[in-house]
Amino acid sequence: MIRFRRLALIASASALALSLATAVRAEGEVAAGPYLAARVASGHSDYREAATYYTQALARDPSNPLLLESAILAQLGLGEIQRAVPVATALLAGGRESQVADLVLLVDLAKRGEFDAALERLEAGTTVGPLVEGLFRAWAELGRGQMSEAQTAFDEVAAVQGLELFGAYHKALALASVGDFEGADKILSGDAAGPLSLTRRGVIAHAEVLSQLERNPAALELIDKAFGNEPDPTLEAMRAQMEAGEMLPFTVVTSPADGMAELFHSLAGALSGEATDVFTLVYARLGEYLRPDHVDAILLVAALLESQNQYDLANVSYNRIPRDDPAYPVAELGRAEALIAADRMDAAIEALQQLAKSYPDQEVIWANLGDVLRRAERFEEAIVAYDAAIALFGEENAGQWPVYYARGICHERQKRYDAAETDMRKALELQPDQPQILNYLGYSFLEQGRNLDEALAMIETAVAARPEDGYIVDSLAWGYYRLGRYEEAVAPMERAVELMPVDAVVNDHLGDVYWAVGRKREAEFQWSRALSFATDSDSSSDADADRIRRKLEIGLDAVLAVEGAAPLAVSQNAD
Repeated sequence: MIRFRRLALIASASALALSLATAVRAEGEVAAGPYLAARVASGHSDYREAATYYTQALARDPSNPLLLESAILAQLGLGEIQRAVPVATALLAGGRESQVADLVLLVDLAKRGEFDAALERLEAGTTVGPLVEGLFRAWAELGRGQMSEAQTAFDEVAAVQGLELFGAYHKALALASVGDFEGADKILSGDAAGPLSLTRRGVIAHAEVLSQLERNPAALELIDKAFGNEPDPTLEAMRAQMEAGEMLPFTVVTSPADGMAELFHSLAGALSGEATDVFTLVYARLGEYLRPDHVDAILLVAALLESQNQYDLANVSYNRIPRDDPAYPVAELGRAEALIAADRMDAAIEALQQLAKSYPDQEVIWANLGDVLRRAERFEEAIVAYDAAIALFGEENAGQWPVYYARGICHERQKRYDAAETDMRKALELQPDQPQILNYLGYSFLEQGRNLDEALAMIETAVAARPEDGYIVDSLAWGYYRLGRYEEAVAPMERAVELMPVDAVVNDHLGDVYWAVGRKREAEFQWSRALSFATDSDSSSDADADRIRRKLEIGLDAVLAVEGAAPLAVSQNAD
């Protein structure tokens, strides 16, 4: 991606951060009622409820600057920028300084093509941070038809330490947008001032520039070098066009407003993970508003909303990707994940099934459908989906191991142990010593009572790779237990409980180990803990709550006898 000095980038946008922080810190100064409800909603990133309650609060106190700014943020979170405009106007009319309000009004002017008015606002002292202000000014000059002034403005941004590449990249986009593809290529290739390390979108822009220069082979080489065989429907569509001898249109920026949209999307992408999601969402929403067909901005907005548990809003964004766009399958996969997170598993399965019918030749869709069906414990259907994915595999590569692994899990859960072992060993062939595979196959062998020495060796290798993984450490201890090496099982099983203190299965296992070494009172304590966790988490099917109760009533030895299992070896320890 474009490389920035992180501190310089964040400092360039810090005014907005301070604006948001001021609104949060000063909330207590406002009267109770709808505002408190809005505040709770904002705390949960529930922008719809927050917008409703802030509107009600403003009806009582229409000039309150804190309510006005908070209402703007709620509307931005919803993507209702037009509704934020009058609120921002009212806030600034009251003499209040607010970067978020300034941004909303500047973006609205750009949306309407009023670039002279936007520049007048900047000249009048509107402050939105040096990065945004500089690039916004440059694109506004281009909007006025002043290419010379625009280039000067881009160069001024590029002269700021830490923002050099950002200014150069946007200058290249501006040149390409007016047909100067040679000038754009000179910048993007690094011939002008050194190489640029580009984002995915930057690579797409450069590939389109090269194609416009009738250099399709160079464009294909650029994409292959940057992404290899990475599955990406948009890139695959570009490849297909160029391989057919077609010239790609330049689509990344087609107007000054598009350039501003690219600015906000780039900034949101660069700050993702560095700033709060609310802060990042503001920029992403502004980019989306300026260019409603900006697919990458829409997907970024959806991802940010999903990370804030706003699954319904995320689905609205995913649904905005048109069916004829190459990114539609990506959007549908994202929508399915959001549906799952919202506990709408059946809806997610239906969405993926329809997607698989529409795109039957995309292995990633079948693999995702298999994963969701497996999570729903519809194992037979999941196997069919995994079969379809595997049938589409081309040349073998390490990245295919998860599908074999997942299909192996489904076979194991259906007690088709030979088929499960075949898939697991295939996964290991593709990804040797992968801890998840080693642990699952080793634990499966332990539960089946076969290949015990190999099982223990597998799990020991997995533990060495992931010593902090509680499930794998539990498997190691359980392996010692199943081999009758009870004393050796104690320490790793206690460690597993430390790593997963409220897991019912692990606590249950520790109880069994304690009983096996004669520490019966401690065993009963652990079984009681396991039973409480199983009940609290509604996971009694996993922990076998009834079996735990029987152990508490009659002891592990008696339970094993009733089950016809081999008795425990005699321990020399006793309570």
